[in-house]
Amino acid sequence: MSRNVDAIVIGGGIHGCSTALHLCLAGLKPVLIEKDYAGRHASGVNAGGVRQLARHIPEIPLSIRSMGIWEKIKDLLDDNCSFESYGQVLVAENEEELAACRARVAELNALGFTHEELIDATELRRLVPAVAETCPGGVVSRRDGAANPAQTTTAFRRKAQQLGATVREGVAAGNIRYSDGLWHVDVGTETFAAPVLVNAAGAWAGRIAADLGEPVPVETVAPMLMITSRVPHFIDPVVILRGRKLSFKQFSNGTVLIGGGHLATPDQDRNETVLDWKSLATSARTVFELFPVMRSATIVRAWAGIEAKMKDDIPVFGPSSRHKGLYHQFGFSLHGFQLGPGAGAVMAELIVNGGTQTRIGDLGIDRFHPTTL
Repeated sequence: MSRNVDAIVIGGGIHGCSTALHLCLAGLKPVLIEKDYAGRHASGVNAGGVRQLARHIPEIPLSIRSMGIWEKIKDLLDDNCSFESYGQVLVAENEEELAACRARVAELNALGFTHEELIDATELRRLVPAVAETCPGGVVSRRDGAANPAQTTTAFRRKAQQLGATVREGVAAGNIRYSDGLWHVDVGTETFAAPVLVNAAGAWAGRIAADLGEPVPVETVAPMLMITSRVPHFIDPVVILRGRKLSFKQFSNGTVLIGGGHLATPDQDRNETVLDWKSLATSARTVFELFPVMRSATIVRAWAGIEAKMKDDIPVFGPSSRHKGLYHQFGFSLHGFQLGPGAGAVMAELIVNGGTQTRIGDLGIDRFHPTTL
């Protein structure tokens, strides 16, 4: 016998948990289904970057919406999520890269976005004193920062459950079907039915979309991260590079988290990844070149999380182009963590109100499938 709920959310990453919470805030009672546990994959093991900086233009409005929520995250979740706002800095290593930064900021300003600011060498060294003397400048987004990803995802899940969401972890959603105006999903021995289904299943969401007749060009990837031994404090902002794959942040205990997009080999069916140590060594060398203070550090451990990457690096977000009551929220392509709070709020608006004031038109699945609704 089916149990009726207001909405079924598949996927317990930050996006699914945020959507479940915001549906509760709108007065609905959803069920959140996660085959492992909330934050088990990309949402719990990413670098924790909370950035508007260097985003694709179609997702900037959603990023700006999300930033406003991040700045009040403790009020929303009763948990500060270890959120810190020291800014994020994109470093140009030469004049050619600085010229590209200048063009990027000019383009954003022409579109009405002012969150990215061009900085010269003097301001770069004020923000990042330890950077190599050869770097001529870059771009800063001063409201950006970082948070603890596992703590954040867990806080969203916990708050959603407190406000009335049903949570099912450790059992995969199966036998998804639509009949009599309702979506039906089996979860172990239970069956849930609802007029709304949200596909927020991360690396597994592409399979769900394809099974429902909306295949998209998505691949499973596993971005790698590593943590170093402690070094004396030398940086507050999160730093990324314009030309090479690198991002890093120093924690209060002196350790440094190094990322930047180098990929491990994922085994999606086994929930496992195989690290690429040569690529990790490349990331480490890049840090050592830019920041001499890091040359005495050692790598303590490394890991990777499994997630979905779209061919165009832009997420699939919004209503289905084929099915009533179906919404997609996946493919955030290695940069979805900051978007999670805002994406949940906007998704709830789409479901409850039928629309949103936040511009998301270029993120829809209909860019791959003309609408048939």
